[in-house]
Amino acid sequence: MRIDLHAHSTASDGTDTPAELVLGAAAAGLDVVALTDHDTVGGYAEAIAAAPRGLTVVTGMELSCRLDGIGMHLLAYLFDPEEPELARERELVRDDRTPRAQAMIGKLRALGVDVTWEQVSRIAGSGSVGRPHIATALVELGVVPTVSDAFTRDWLADGGRAYAEKHELDPFEAVRLVKAAGGVTVFAHPAAVKRGRCVPETAIADLAAAGLDGIEVDHMDHDADTRARLRALAGELDLLVTGSSDYHGSRKTCRLGEYTTDPEVYGEITRRATGAFPVPGTGGAAGA
Repeated sequence: MRIDLHAHSTASDGTDTPAELVLGAAAAGLDVVALTDHDTVGGYAEAIAAAPRGLTVVTGMELSCRLDGIGMHLLAYLFDPEEPELARERELVRDDRTPRAQAMIGKLRALGVDVTWEQVSRIAGSGSVGRPHIATALVELGVVPTVSDAFTRDWLADGGRAYAEKHELDPFEAVRLVKAAGGVTVFAHPAAVKRGRCVPETAIADLAAAGLDGIEVDHMDHDADTRARLRALAGELDLLVTGSSDYHGSRKTCRLGEYTTDPEVYGEITRRATGAFPVPGTGGAAGA
């Protein structure tokens, strides 16, 4: 089995619709793909309806968290999307994305960049607006050559000149909420230093003690030495190890299935989950 547990659609900051994402996953030879849009479950229905036979869809979400001033992302899998407490918190995070984006646009304009809310809103479409949409606007304007080049201290990285904070969850509370909704939690790209400061490994140990299920080890932002160190840490803390593409369509260079999760780990995730179950494709609107 080939299993990719981290992918984004136009419901947040990917460039593929949920339907295009699942069809692309099947075309890439995947058996399982997780839809993990930022702070939203808005793409679920379309992805499930379009999933072709032979592909299983894992419903998930990537929650925005912050610990001691450091941003981090928590992947949540197979939780009950209707559980009211978790639903309320994810909506608070999502709703704060628009004023945060507008604040960042204001900072960019003060720096002499002729970016507008209308431009960023067009790029985001119906998705949950975020920094990648603003980064795409900077590429369109010729300010930076690629989206990744916008995530520096000069521009949009944490603490950067155009950075603005938004409502984010305490990760310990996020773990509690997801677990209470029957879900499974995995710390996304925990050592992606190119994105900015990372939480210390002592914090990962504390999260493990609080119920964290796993860490995403095999990821494009982790080099070989980092992956080896994180895999050893996971062994010490009895955490699951996942691998994922963190696919965003054309917005990033990673490909679906570029990194994958061991089938035994996937099986353990499904065994631990009680809020929802993986959904086998039925052929979808496009057929199989």
